[in-house]
Amino acid sequence: MKYFEITRKLEFDAGHRIPNHNGQCRHLHGHRYCLEVTLRGQVNETCGARDEGMIMDFGDIKKIMNDVLIQHWDHSFFVAQTDTELIAFLKTIVDHKTTVMQAVPTAENIAQYAFDLLAPVLNNHFMKKLTLQRVRLYETPNCWADVCEA
Repeated sequence: MKYFEITRKLEFDAGHRIPNHNGQCRHLHGHRYCLEVTLRGQVNETCGARDEGMIMDFGDIKKIMNDVLIQHWDHSFFVAQTDTELIAFLKTIVDHKTTVMQAVPTAENIAQYAFDLLAPVLNNHFMKKLTLQRVRLYETPNCWADVCEA
């Protein structure tokens, strides 16, 4: 039986800092992140179905990515829950969009966070015949982190 993989890419802008980093990333800064989501599954062969010939419609993937992640993360500032000084500062800014993470907001940890949020939603589509295979998060055009299903 053949399986296919499809990938949808979206971009968003966000800031972060790596508080214990020994280089420039310990400072407040931002990125134009690019998030790729790869799904694996079988093509729907149901004649006349809305998604006939597809694993899942790219527009549906985009909607899920927007609803689950992008609308919350775009123009947000990622901060580790242990970075209490920065959290306190960000709370002083009225209506500031802050995303508090359990882990330090590295590319690897943000990618893992995205995978953990998306997997239960995406894996329940198409009668549970598809799986989230990979989340790739580009921090810059030349640097990215992958989280892959084992």
